[in-house]
Amino acid sequence: MTSHSDASALLVREDSYLTLHYCIQIMSGPAAGTMFANTFDGHPATLQMGAGQWSSGLEEVLIGQQEGATIHADLPPEKAYGDRNPALLQWVSKAMLAENAAKDDSFSPGDMVEFSARNGSRYSGVLKQLNDEAALFDFNHPLAGADIRLDVKILGIL
Repeated sequence: MTSHSDASALLVREDSYLTLHYCIQIMSGPAAGTMFANTFDGHPATLQMGAGQWSSGLEEVLIGQQEGATIHADLPPEKAYGDRNPALLQWVSKAMLAENAAKDDSFSPGDMVEFSARNGSRYSGVLKQLNDEAALFDFNHPLAGADIRLDVKILGIL
């Protein structure tokens, strides 16, 4: 373990609460070059490490970093949000879709729809196709299967 000259410097830990600016850019696939998220032009974000807000691979890049650090990392899918899982493309009945929608909602391909699980938790899927009986949803994380570039400026650590 390396010792730091400033023993009082706060370092990011697995349970830290951070204030930061970050940018996530998609570097591969059909959306290559797309900015997925960027807080550098606006208000900083907060991140509770270990709470599932970011993938463990993205959080791993931050562990051990100091307040004030600027980090740039290129991550393959296995270090970011994993590979796309074809089993997460699923047909949902129109009845189930209606259960999760307001009475006058209408849906189009590309819409993000939130569903309730039996245990009360919520999950989201992107509508891919719609027919008279069912709808095809993609329940993969939007960044699954993509190489990403992560840029971070750590503003504060609690």
